Amino acid sequence: MDPATLIGIGVAMVAIIVSMILEGSSPLAILLIPPILLVFVGTFGAAVAGSTMADIKKVGGWMRQGFMPAAVPPAAENIQVLVTLAEKARKEGLLALEGPIRDIEDPFLQRGLQMAVDGTDPEDLRTVLEAEISAKKAEDKVAAKFFTSMGGYAPTIGIIGTVIGLIHVLENLNQPDKLGELIAAAFVATLWGVLSANIFWLPAGAKIMRTSDLQVAQMKLLVEGISEIQAGTSPRAVRDRLTSLVPPSEAAAMRAGGGRSAA
Repeated sequence: MDPATLIGIGVAMVAIIVSMILEGSSPLAILLIPPILLVFVGTFGAAVAGSTMADIKKVGGWMRQGFMPAAVPPAAENIQVLVTLAEKARKEGLLALEGPIRDIEDPFLQRGLQMAVDGTDPEDLRTVLEAEISAKKAEDKVAAKFFTSMGGYAPTIGIIGTVIGLIHVLENLNQPDKLGELIAAAFVATLWGVLSANIFWLPAGAKIMRTSDLQVAQMKLLVEGISEIQAGTSPRAVRDRLTSLVPPSEAAAMRAGGGRSAA
């Protein structure tokens, strides 16, 4: 799991709590059930209204994507796997990969290599794998948009809560000793609307897209590696080709780590 999102949320919440304490306020002052309920449930309901029932069934998975996504393995790991497979295919032929394929955990790489071993035309193989990548990008975009929409709705829902609270204030103008407390409680809804949008929902949408970009980059690297293996390219050339697709900073780290090219 990549904990960056949870760490970031934790840091932001600590900053808010410490700021309130330094200002002489109690963090418990914002823990009011009615505005919290209105903002979170109302925001979710608004986002649901703009989605389909099929989308709603995926919300649990989207939550994991946004807040607890799987860590994307370093490109160096996939490159090493592909170079090793290229070396074996070069020496023994593509059919020799039947055994190693069964031990591969990445389903995308496993399917691609199996298609290559089965003799799928190179162009057809690339078309199928690239279509799968496009489908993943489209699905991730829908997930990110759901949280981005929540980030847009939350502040407005918070304002609605504040208006409701102010209506209650106006109903109690004959009790001036309670007005300060009632007005403060009314603005808690706006606080939670802005807070939830900028600390929970918008970062979750951004994290889904960032993770998706990293995963898609890895998948594209795998497609190139599978194509090179299928073409019978030498392991050294495979390594050089795949390393050229890695971001410069990561490629430099791989070279500094003493990655050795297979002959």
